Amino acid sequence: MTIFNQFKKTAMTAFLTTLFATPTLADMPTVAMTQIVDHPSLNAISQGVIDGLAEDGFVQDKSVKINREIAQGDFGIATQIAKKFAGDRPDVIIPISTPSAISALTATRGQIPIVFTAVTDPIGAKLVKNFGKTGKNITGISDSIDIPAHFEIIKQIVPNARRIGRIYNPAEENSVSTNKDLQNYIKNSDYVLVEAVATKSSEVLTAARSLVGKVDMIYVAHDNTPVSALEGVIKVAEDNDIPIFAADLFSAERGILAGIGFDEYDMGRQAGKMAAQILKGEKAGEIPVIKMNKLHLAINLDAAKKMGVTLSPEVLNRANQIIGK
Repeated sequence: MTIFNQFKKTAMTAFLTTLFATPTLADMPTVAMTQIVDHPSLNAISQGVIDGLAEDGFVQDKSVKINREIAQGDFGIATQIAKKFAGDRPDVIIPISTPSAISALTATRGQIPIVFTAVTDPIGAKLVKNFGKTGKNITGISDSIDIPAHFEIIKQIVPNARRIGRIYNPAEENSVSTNKDLQNYIKNSDYVLVEAVATKSSEVLTAARSLVGKVDMIYVAHDNTPVSALEGVIKVAEDNDIPIFAADLFSAERGILAGIGFDEYDMGRQAGKMAAQILKGEKAGEIPVIKMNKLHLAINLDAAKKMGVTLSPEVLNRANQIIGK
């Protein structure tokens, strides 16, 4: 055999070895992500999931296949996505939001591991019976709100505000849970709660307008319906000098006065690492359900001016992120 032919044979062998050693998409484990709506907070969680998986060796399209579907705020579509994923039988399903998590658990009947995230009250939503190890084929991360901690910050920003406007969707379990916590907090305070219902994004603007003249502030907390149509609420608030607060940080970048919440990207990253544990052989029920607990504050200076609020040096010093000039 000539040197040239030997070289060709060696090169071909190396090529075939590499070809067959590299897994195709069909051979890779699959992670299915279902997200209730497309907005910055949930998108940050989604990216965190992808990066968390990669950190633990499961890189998208190289060592894991990731299918992501968004329900566009429609609970019916969320159910259809969950049923599709149940039929596809991925190795792990990661639902982002309470409606997506409920749909996933219902569709899979515990047959496929689930790692939920951005779920406010997983016990109230009947996803789990307790925090810690569930013993079932499900685990995840709760972003349950500490209402007193939120309003301790809000009082610093608008100390004279008493009437709280809240736009919420009664069909969202996470929103209902937050409302109950808010109502319990208000019972022992001097606040008054004024509610406006919006069952879909197209109703949010009307709901916001109905609060004008009745409230001193608007509080948007863990309800994907008003968050998906937040720009309309912001316009109403700017036109009427009503400060808006939200339970997520990304809403501050969109134009609210202050976002008080958790690092959404890090929440997704932790969920991704939980999913990686399952892909490596650990059972979902042996991975404890956890709560996010480190609050961050994002302030939008331009929004403060438009909504007629003067921010104290104490508030600015407390902020983790300051947007605008």
